Amino acid sequence: GSRPAIGSVRPRAGSMKQTLRIGRPLLAAAAAPAVLQFDTRKTSCEGWFSSSGCPTGKHIKVVSPTPSDIAIAQSVTPVPVKEVFRKTFNLKDEDIYSYGPYKGKLNLAVYDRLKDKPDGHYVVVCGINPTPLGEGKSTTTVGLSQALGAHLGQKVLTCIRQPSMGPTFGIKGGAAGGGYSQCVPMEEFNLHMTGDIHAITAAHNLFAAAIDTRWYHENTSSPEGLWNKLCPKDKAGKREFEPSMYARLEKLGLGHKKHDPASLTPEEIERFCVLDIDASTITWRRVTDCNDKYLRSVEIGKSPSEFSKRQNKQLSREASFAITVSSEIMAVLALASDLKDLRARLGRMICAYSNKGVPLTADDFGITGALTVLMMDALLPNTMQTLEGTPALVHTGPFANIAHGNSSIIADKIGLKMVGKDGYVLTEAGFGADMGGEKFFNIKSYYSGLKPDCAVIVCSVRALKLHSCEAPKVVAGQALSKEYTEENVALVEKGTANLIAHIENVRKHGVQVVVAINRFHTDTDAEHEVIKKVAMANGAHDAVVAEHFAKGGAGAVELGKAVMSACKTGSDFKLLYDAKKDSIKTKISKIVTEVYGGGSVTYSEKAEGIIAKYEADPAIRILPICMSKTQYSLTDDPKKLGAPKGFNINVKDIYVSAGAGFLVASLGDITFIPGLPIKPAYYKIDLDFSHDPPRIVGLS
Repeated sequence: GSRPAIGSVRPRAGSMKQTLRIGRPLLAAAAAPAVLQFDTRKTSCEGWFSSSGCPTGKHIKVVSPTPSDIAIAQSVTPVPVKEVFRKTFNLKDEDIYSYGPYKGKLNLAVYDRLKDKPDGHYVVVCGINPTPLGEGKSTTTVGLSQALGAHLGQKVLTCIRQPSMGPTFGIKGGAAGGGYSQCVPMEEFNLHMTGDIHAITAAHNLFAAAIDTRWYHENTSSPEGLWNKLCPKDKAGKREFEPSMYARLEKLGLGHKKHDPASLTPEEIERFCVLDIDASTITWRRVTDCNDKYLRSVEIGKSPSEFSKRQNKQLSREASFAITVSSEIMAVLALASDLKDLRARLGRMICAYSNKGVPLTADDFGITGALTVLMMDALLPNTMQTLEGTPALVHTGPFANIAHGNSSIIADKIGLKMVGKDGYVLTEAGFGADMGGEKFFNIKSYYSGLKPDCAVIVCSVRALKLHSCEAPKVVAGQALSKEYTEENVALVEKGTANLIAHIENVRKHGVQVVVAINRFHTDTDAEHEVIKKVAMANGAHDAVVAEHFAKGGAGAVELGKAVMSACKTGSDFKLLYDAKKDSIKTKISKIVTEVYGGGSVTYSEKAEGIIAKYEADPAIRILPICMSKTQYSLTDDPKKLGAPKGFNINVKDIYVSAGAGFLVASLGDITFIPGLPIKPAYYKIDLDFSHDPPRIVGLS
């Protein structure tokens, strides 16, 4: 039935703990009457099965042809999520805050209680360069979890990203997995979840409003007027700084006067009050969780209320919007280690520069505390489950092209403690091993200190045929050409050049590789055999065909065994570069030559100037690199498929995400907010009122 509203609860204080006030959960559709039947027969896993795995794991009997994702998801009644986590990880009731029966949030106190226990095995799932249709990376992650937990009896936790609702209603659809390998309830997974993305939207736009409002007031008021508003006298004639102002005072070298505003000189008062914002340098876009290309370029400040009588001019400016998940706050949330670290990172976010070239941060605007308050509930990972009853943490969703493209450090760290030394945490990296995979190793692992034991590289016959450079293009919404639906071993073998490049990339980081061949119904055994042969000959620990989309966890049992074997073999993880010692250009060069296979790097005049400025700043030059490029190619050109060698990469621009803690090197024009196609996915999404309560239909 409908999800009941939950009241306020307060966890105990502690290093990773904070007050949590739970809001009203999504009124999602009730589970549909059962169409599928649970299959209690044990999969043949002699020698592998452990009885200490997932007590709520269950087998499902699949049907063919495979129904729609939402039909499958609504056919299975999930286990109450508290029960899944309580039974699997021996948690207490107060460790999980319910947002209805099937989703919730995990108390960070769990980490403090388990922090001295050994970590489990750490597995990252990435892929090759995909087609525009995607190759099933999320589906493989979920299917592998179901295989390990429900069929092989292992203690397992899946950590995946929360999707934006923009693509859900646009063309891509959701990201809960697919077929018989999904996170459920998929409606709640793909829609509002527990409101984390809405919290990011609110925090981001509050900062945007603060920036423009401060610019307006500095252009309409005198320094004295600003001082009297920012630090007014009380009834006794005494002034007092807000604690949120201390960071700016420290930056100006006035920290020793933070308890005595009256001691500031007129010159110091002006330095404190006037940020002197250069409006042309404001990079902080407003955001919305919707695909809307008409917001890519807008003019703001056109109302009469934004007219400056003091300067006799309209305080308008050109601006733009971005989709919420591209916000730096999303990346900050994903990389924060606890609440204090979250606050510190939010405070370091740069939004603009002064007319003298001084970077202006959230701390300068005195807004860091407010942003943290808006984000504190979102710091707690969301608890969900797979179709087969294995636990999942869904947390954060940064893009993998303009950010680091991985789920949160907090979810992974808690998960590794909960599963224990013999368990498995599966975490997903966006796009290919050259994108989310490389950033998982050199950004996420750099900050978390965690060392992966195994990387699963997902590939498909379809994508490898595309990378042969001899098959027609794959276009979303159009039927595939016969090259993709008929056996063609030669095309597959030529396309494995792309797979080899990704295997080599992972092995450069000292991590074991298992290749997961995501089977499509048009594949043939001969095509699979050539992939396995090539993968094994080029450094993979194993290469396995997986049928989890059509068969659920049972279809990924051999993949699960391969991952377990790779983790037992062990890895010798190493970073690609030394972020603190290597120069900015050296770090970029190592990514281009050693990961992409390129031969050289050139820089625009703009990029050269910015790099020179960043090299002179000791706090910026030591940051890791986040390459912003196309996901479809190892190069900066989406049309160059396969595995080109010796090409040149041109860095057009570079900017710092100081809060997230990386430098973004832009290799091309990246769209920060997608548009909608002629027929968006929303045409199919509706409510079916023949059910009581009404059921959501059309989500994918």
